[in-house]
Amino acid sequence: MTTLTAPASTSAAAAEANKPSFGRLMLSEWTKIRSVRSTVWSLAILIVVTLIFTALFMQMGVANWDKSDPGQQAEMRLDPTGTILGSGILLSQLAVCVLGVMVIASEYSTGMIRASLLAVPKRVPVLLAKAAVFGLLVLAVGELTAFGSFFIGAPILGDKAPVAIGDPGVFQAVAGTGLYLSLVGLFALAVGAIIRHTAASITGVIGFVLVLTPMAALLPGKVGTYVYAYLPTQAGFMITQQQTRVGDVLGPWQGIGVLALWTAALLAVAAVLLRRRDA
Repeated sequence: MTTLTAPASTSAAAAEANKPSFGRLMLSEWTKIRSVRSTVWSLAILIVVTLIFTALFMQMGVANWDKSDPGQQAEMRLDPTGTILGSGILLSQLAVCVLGVMVIASEYSTGMIRASLLAVPKRVPVLLAKAAVFGLLVLAVGELTAFGSFFIGAPILGDKAPVAIGDPGVFQAVAGTGLYLSLVGLFALAVGAIIRHTAASITGVIGFVLVLTPMAALLPGKVGTYVYAYLPTQAGFMITQQQTRVGDVLGPWQGIGVLALWTAALLAVAAVLLRRRDA
């Protein structure tokens, strides 16, 4: 009896045809994210709470205007956009950091990542698709939050520090805030992919944002000034300002570029480790 064997070229062509495209990988990752209700609700609550905090902080600033320091008043008049956006951005970036870690680290804790990597043996496309979907989602949410915060805060602050979306540097700052949140989220996702443990990754990212970065500001001399300025979140946060201030080491787009380089470097490390380590 003769056994028929398919030509090697035919088998290779069939395997290539069955290999999921990057578009399908992105669709798969989108299905994962939107099917997890906690992620959807977290982003929705993030928007609402940030807008509420913006309104409250602006109301407090106006109510205490006459009691505030003249230097602080001058700073608010110089950059009212940064004042409005900065009032809610801390909450937003922390929430996005936590979500960025959970998007990938939770798959390692549940074992779901193994199924994804079995479907795509090269592995790196899985990470890139996950990063692309999450980054675009946070970008959309971040823009909605930033523009909402501005249009809520500007009228409240209008009598003390008037500002309009058409003023020089304002649109750049508002739109750039969404980009900042997206990059911060990807930064956290990369950390989660490297550490692979949800609690440890969240602790590391939050510690970096809330502890290490403020402590770097205490470093003496010019070296300390530059170290602080080039840390990822501090550099990226420059985009929320409508104009460069005296003493700033980086401009708005230079700062967001530094954050992008940090994020790209961590994603590259995560990709290398994903290929070398077992799931």
